[in-house]
Amino acid sequence: MHSSDAPELGLLQRIVARDTAALAELYDRQSRLLFGLILRILRDRAEAEEVLQEVFIRVWTRAELYDPRLGGPTPWLVRLARNCAIDRLRSRRTREELSGQALDANAADTASCTDIRTPEAVVLDAERHGTVMGALAGLPTEQRCLIEAAFFEGYTHSELATRFGLPLGTVKTRIRAGMIAMRQRMEHAV
Repeated sequence: MHSSDAPELGLLQRIVARDTAALAELYDRQSRLLFGLILRILRDRAEAEEVLQEVFIRVWTRAELYDPRLGGPTPWLVRLARNCAIDRLRSRRTREELSGQALDANAADTASCTDIRTPEAVVLDAERHGTVMGALAGLPTEQRCLIEAAFFEGYTHSELATRFGLPLGTVKTRIRAGMIAMRQRMEHAV
């Protein structure tokens, strides 16, 4: 491992200890490199942004799996990003193949069933809505405001950074950390 990897190693150790500031700093330090790699593989900016977020979610949830004996943190992050991008590419191809087959086989059936809502479906939707809103309400204000603006008002991350006067990396990290916390709360609610 190179001495230039020492800051990233320290950040990974702090991430294992659940330090969200370390995740934000690692994102700020590495996101440009990883985004460029992902974009070259996927050739779709929106998908590349999603995959970059997936990469950092995996870093947050799996940082303890990093083994410094196998290489430095930067190569580990690059492998993780590359693998996530390739997985997305494979998934995209599979979806395209399946959707083409499904459209041919089920076009008439799908059109006739889309407007039917059973009472059970209405109740399930209401429960899901309550669970999501409860998880959202439990977030710190700085995360909740950004998530609400992104998902309910349609702001992009760049627009949120400008609107709230925050660095773009901070906006993405707060949204990602909030989404992780919401998912954990919702898993416990189920």
